Amino acid sequence: MYQFLRTPRWWGINVFVLLAIPFCVFMGMWQLGRFEDKVASHQQAEQRADRPAPRAEPLDSLLPVDTETSGRIARASGRYEQQFLVPDRELDGRTGAYVLTLLKTDGGRALPVVRGWLPAGAKAPAPPSGEVTVDGALQVSESPGSKGVLTAGGLPEGQLGMISAAALVNVVTDDVYDAWITLTDSPAGLTPVPATAPEGTSLDLKAFQNLGYTAEWFVFAGFVVFMWFRLLRREREASRDAALGL
Repeated sequence: MYQFLRTPRWWGINVFVLLAIPFCVFMGMWQLGRFEDKVASHQQAEQRADRPAPRAEPLDSLLPVDTETSGRIARASGRYEQQFLVPDRELDGRTGAYVLTLLKTDGGRALPVVRGWLPAGAKAPAPPSGEVTVDGALQVSESPGSKGVLTAGGLPEGQLGMISAAALVNVVTDDVYDAWITLTDSPAGLTPVPATAPEGTSLDLKAFQNLGYTAEWFVFAGFVVFMWFRLLRREREASRDAALGL
């Protein structure tokens, strides 16, 4: 009754099943590992946020920005130059703009400094003149997928849709750091902008998608086993009927 298992067709089916099941299990475990990594990164970010504010460290010692250095307090010295508004940024449920001022550091490069948040319609205070030293939470450059970023273009002169070196390269002549800081203490008229967790460390919808993909791959593995038994039973019944002359 089971002689059909020796046919080339069933050899192919069996080889496919033997390869498909481990592959589905491997992919499921890989997606589960990605979810667990994001959970661990989220927990580490929360633990860092709960710790007392560390002392400021030289900016260059914290670069390039990664999940370990993002949010740490960086210190830089230089002179404020161009100032921009980053519109349509929310803070505590209100819409306004970030006041971004470029700090020409002693090394000659420009550091984007978010001096604070400004309510819609208010006038941004001018930056202080002369040599200054600023402390702020280090942040990774924004990307088109970052929250609050405007990518449509067409903004008035003096406004930016994204805080990044790529957005500033055609606006300023100086070499711009691929990072920015948000001041811990904003000047009068501005509200400090809290640092955000680096991308990939928050438990957002994308993180839980990995968990959903994990379940899907295990369902696929179960489906392969189910279909193999279904085909086996159908073939066995067909062989039995043939033996009975039906």
